[in-house]
Amino acid sequence: MSRSAIVTGSANGIGATIATLLADKGYRVGILDRDEQAVRERCAVIDGAVPLPCDVCDPAAVERAFDAFGGAPDLLVNNAGIVRFGELAQQSDEDIRMTIEVNLMGVLWTTRSAVRRMAENGGGHVISLTSINAYSPGPGSGAYPASKAAVKQLMKQFALEYGDVPIRFNSIAPGFIDGGMSTPIYADPKVRAARSRGVPLGRLGTPEDIANAVAFLDSTEGAYINGHDLVVDGAVTHAVLKNLPRE
Repeated sequence: MSRSAIVTGSANGIGATIATLLADKGYRVGILDRDEQAVRERCAVIDGAVPLPCDVCDPAAVERAFDAFGGAPDLLVNNAGIVRFGELAQQSDEDIRMTIEVNLMGVLWTTRSAVRRMAENGGGHVISLTSINAYSPGPGSGAYPASKAAVKQLMKQFALEYGDVPIRFNSIAPGFIDGGMSTPIYADPKVRAARSRGVPLGRLGTPEDIANAVAFLDSTEGAYINGHDLVVDGAVTHAVLKNLPRE
């Protein structure tokens, strides 16, 4: 039986790669993104994709998007997110508010809509993207690390409350990924080389690495994994001693 999935923030970047891989694996995919034109363009290149133009910060719009998809998705992937760089105490109220609204509240609204439908349908799976910044905050990352740490806990909370349905909840913490919001950062060859050297595997991650992790968690091989944050980072979060001088 074919499966269905809604992927948020999937008109471009990592979300588009996730949606494409899922479609290639036979999922009926909903492209949920606030950029309506980009949604249409993405759906034009993914066979059978359902356009769901929607701002995840608007709970009523999220409900309408899920209704438009038709039936409960088997899988929801919460990929939509933003970052506003700068020292936290110096950031504007709007930058802080928007970071929390999109990265945390947006995940809550979409997950709530999915859970209500999945519960009626007898099960499902929600995967949310967090970040290695949920473990190791980066200088100048504003409210982004806090928002991603909160999403990790949100998934664990849902996992405790809905396991008996059964609905599973997991998250994925990407490391240095060459794509999505990080594309401008790695356009600088010096930054690209330095960060690649800092990863024990010796390379930046790719959007495909994250998409493959999503596919694994939602596969039969991952069926007993619940309430887990899967770190996909080439071990960079364990590389403190590797990257510090010994003398």
